[in-house]
Amino acid sequence: MRGRGVKRVPVRLAKVARMSADWTWQYLDAEGTPMSGAALTTRAFPTQGDAENWIGESWRDLLDAGVESVTLLEGESVVYGPMSLRAAE
Repeated sequence: MRGRGVKRVPVRLAKVARMSADWTWQYLDAEGTPMSGAALTTRAFPTQGDAENWIGESWRDLLDAGVESVTLLEGESVVYGPMSLRAAE
């Protein structure tokens, strides 16, 4: 019997699962080492746009907390980064 014991996920459901992943920022120090701590509350966002809006409003506070760059994650996948929080010179 073909496919016995193999569970197939319809493409439509696979896309929904991917779309439901949380968007988060990973904070990095000057050496590129991931940072965490009380001042660096981890927050998940429902969309990439929400995550990007938040970083646009919060980057100065993150710099004050010692964060030098950030990486945007969708679930466990890197979307882009590291991206410096400092102005280009």
